Amino acid sequence: MTIAVERHPIEPGPGNGIAAARDAALQPASEAAPKAAIDLRAIPFAAEYTAGARNAVTTCLRVEPTEKVTLITDESCLQIAASLASELERIGCEWNGFVLESLAPRPLTAMPGIVLDDLETSQASIFAVATQPNELRSRMQMTDVVNRRRMRHAHMAGITGEIMTQGMRADFNEIDRLSQAVLDKLREATYIRATTPAGTDIHAQLDPAFRWFKTSGIISPGRWGNLPGGACFTAPGEVNGVFVVDGVAGDPLSKRYGLLRAHPLTIAIEGNRIKRARSINQDLERDFWDLTHTDENSDRVGELAIGTNLGVERLIGNMLQDEKFPGIHIAFGDPYGAHTGATWKSSIHIDVVGLDFSIWLGDAHGEEQIMRAGLFTLDS
Repeated sequence: MTIAVERHPIEPGPGNGIAAARDAALQPASEAAPKAAIDLRAIPFAAEYTAGARNAVTTCLRVEPTEKVTLITDESCLQIAASLASELERIGCEWNGFVLESLAPRPLTAMPGIVLDDLETSQASIFAVATQPNELRSRMQMTDVVNRRRMRHAHMAGITGEIMTQGMRADFNEIDRLSQAVLDKLREATYIRATTPAGTDIHAQLDPAFRWFKTSGIISPGRWGNLPGGACFTAPGEVNGVFVVDGVAGDPLSKRYGLLRAHPLTIAIEGNRIKRARSINQDLERDFWDLTHTDENSDRVGELAIGTNLGVERLIGNMLQDEKFPGIHIAFGDPYGAHTGATWKSSIHIDVVGLDFSIWLGDAHGEEQIMRAGLFTLDS
């Protein structure tokens, strides 16, 4: 049964309540007892979140009134979760909401059992939380259920109010059309060449054994994807050249150093491995080097991607959105083998983003330019 709740939109800010508390007896012994409860439906949220929430629920996940949805959030994202809950209420579907801090201490060592149990009976799920360190295991427990049950899952780890009013308000049907056009050309190419005014000049040989994957924001049955969406990615065969990071580097570097236009990081890559990394910000240089030398594959280019979210007009220092910025980003470390087919692994995955790319796709018959100075050149 749904409950009608009056909502009072307010300016974005920290949440002020916790969704429905759960019976402590249902929790594993290692988990903390639930805190006091406030229903997500009773939490005020910024009116500006509504368009992004509707995109997530209706356009991206395409939730139907006959379905059940699991909504997972945390105290930092209560207002965002409330906007999502409002859209689920509007559709009239069955849904359950969970606030992680009401179920277990953060950072999580494991996903609370009650959340995993609820996923077992849902057709779709939403994970809208602020990221915390050392929670990869708990997220993997969640996505294991999602993958096994072939659920539609919107992964919004790192979501903020700023993203809700920018990248989440994009036209995801248009992004899907662009992403498919880019994907079709990428699958025919044998290499990618890219340059930027800041000095990037890379050549990426593609391996036909590795799959290209599209995350446009439209989440089809049996799939899950990050929201906001808008990228095509693979594990490259071999990358050589120079990549200048004048945009942003992934967590934890983005939180420490922000946008990097004023102090770029220049990475020399040989045989798919980092050869050198230089920046006038020596702390950034050292931290990046340490992160990418934690295991045998952490200095290896594990991902090559082209961002396709035309609604992202500038970088904000949050990789959830910034990696969808039109252009190229690469990542060092794990190649997302479940998607790409790459068989090696790493304990890290550090994305780096540059600006104002020109991109060419090539094969034995020649090259085709698909981006010039950050703008796609594909026929409409």
